[in-house]
Amino acid sequence: MKVEIDCYPCFFIQAINAARLVTRDEILIRKILVEVSGLIPTITDGTIPPQIGKEVYGIVSRLTGFKDPYKDVKKRCTEQALSLYPGLKKRVAEAKDGLKTAIRLAIAGNVIDFGSNAPFDLERDIQTILTQELAIDHYREFREKLDHAGSILFIADNAGECVFDRLLIEEMKKPVIYAVREKPVINDAVREDAEAAGIGGLAKIISSGADTPGNILSLCSADFLKLYDEADFIISKGQGNYEGLSDEKRPIFFLLKAKCPVIAAHIGVPHGSIILKKAQSV
Repeated sequence: MKVEIDCYPCFFIQAINAARLVTRDEILIRKILVEVSGLIPTITDGTIPPQIGKEVYGIVSRLTGFKDPYKDVKKRCTEQALSLYPGLKKRVAEAKDGLKTAIRLAIAGNVIDFGSNAPFDLERDIQTILTQELAIDHYREFREKLDHAGSILFIADNAGECVFDRLLIEEMKKPVIYAVREKPVINDAVREDAEAAGIGGLAKIISSGADTPGNILSLCSADFLKLYDEADFIISKGQGNYEGLSDEKRPIFFLLKAKCPVIAAHIGVPHGSIILKKAQSV
């Protein structure tokens, strides 16, 4: 998925939001925005949004001196999600179709996103998504592919959201490799976030090698690419990973909430939709 004109103001909003987590110096924030504006001429027809997102957060980190502006936010989101986990686990256990409920909860966790500029209320959004109709529902294909999968490559998205991924991993009952970001970017999950969510006892946690807010294969490590190329079942969480992988011809299932109108239009669904979408090759 390529950068659209409507992505441009979002890059500036993301920069402001990240900077204000660690500074109230308006002169410094203006300096950050001036540098972000210099990224605009570098955007070409082939540029993917996470490529610019990486540069935006690099500027914020370099000029503020904070390598992980969202560190405290990520911790709070994980703690909140963990406080909800026992009740959600009970809901999955009591559901008529536990796997489908776990998928819905994994999608609900995708509202924990500070890169999309979409406000969220986690507990309210969980209740909504549990009953909201999926705009794209490839559950039958998901289940069939899962039944024949030897193992699963699960590409993570945000911290806090990992707790909801944990519910799905537990319900799938298959070996899972859980791929997180190499370094902090926005509130995307790195290894310590996945460990804090309890993923370590369920799956092998690896780094994709990328530090972009969404996996771009050309920036991933050789080890990750080998796993990706060999995988017979891939789960991709969230908008950033969709942006990076939407054109791939691999056995991928995208789980996300379309919080961005540009992404919603690209998928062909109303803004705010929840989606379980197979890649074209599945």
